[in-house]
Amino acid sequence: MSEEMTPKLQFDEILSIIDGARNRALKAVNAELIHMYWDIGAYLSKLCADSSFGDKVIDEVAAYIADRDPEVKGFTRRGLYRMRQFYETYKDDEFVSPLVTQISWTNHLQIMSGSKTAEERHFYMALCAKERYSKRELERQMESGYYERYMLSEQKPLPKLVSKDVRHSILDTYVLEFLDLPKDYSERNLRKAITSNLKDFILEFGKDFTFIGEEYRIQVGGEDYYIDLLFYNRALSCLVPVELKIGKFKPEHIGQINFYLEALDRDVKKPNENPSVGVVLCAAKDDAVVEYALSRSTSPTLVSSYTRYLPDKKLLQDKLRELTELVLDAGEDA
Repeated sequence: MSEEMTPKLQFDEILSIIDGARNRALKAVNAELIHMYWDIGAYLSKLCADSSFGDKVIDEVAAYIADRDPEVKGFTRRGLYRMRQFYETYKDDEFVSPLVTQISWTNHLQIMSGSKTAEERHFYMALCAKERYSKRELERQMESGYYERYMLSEQKPLPKLVSKDVRHSILDTYVLEFLDLPKDYSERNLRKAITSNLKDFILEFGKDFTFIGEEYRIQVGGEDYYIDLLFYNRALSCLVPVELKIGKFKPEHIGQINFYLEALDRDVKKPNENPSVGVVLCAAKDDAVVEYALSRSTSPTLVSSYTRYLPDKKLLQDKLRELTELVLDAGEDA
């Protein structure tokens, strides 16, 4: 059979095999994670019952873990209390046995904190296992009082159907921490998601901006460097590199963007164009910082023009804060 006549739909089976393997792997990892929390919860429950210090012994356990293995996450005093609560809530509940490992830890926490009765917990656990709810989808159902509406309705309305992709319900931040993935794993994804949205935002709300490239390569001393986003502003006749940093603002961020400005002005800027101006964006979970950097050769007149045509700092900060929250929420939902 010729290549042109080969039915491409046959190849979908390969994608199905890959997807099935990923889903099984995620389910297995989640099951191990939940078993671990259950076993730790059982250990802590017995420890508190046997100890003359009662609940205070959990503080000692948290301090011990932090001292012996400071890189491990999720085993703070609050986290350990949740594990004990998880065990003590369900240890004598036969209903949850077949469901407990089918739900992400994030959803378990949501169900325990948001349910008033064992029946309500059972309802949302069964719903999560059946519909593979993400954190956000579960929150929407619980906040809308779906359990109460369901129990009062004779027709028992079903919730809106959601994606059946197991990754939406299993792969949450606890799984990533449990797997001890490289530290830049979530940061890399966070940067990519925010950068993509920022590009569209600057093109829409900036004045006379034209997009040149993402991860734009420049060479200095034979080494390659990559600028997150590079724009050209027609009104200012200059290049505008944008750098996104995850975390708190640091003075060295300005040093890096100044380094890029010098390289751009030396190797990329045309003789009739004005010196480049840089933008540094720092996205932290609880804050957003926007700083502009100007070439040392920029005249006072140009500085005045730049402030008129560059996006307003407050506007950029608000957008950066909004994007960071959205992307972090989506990461927790995954």
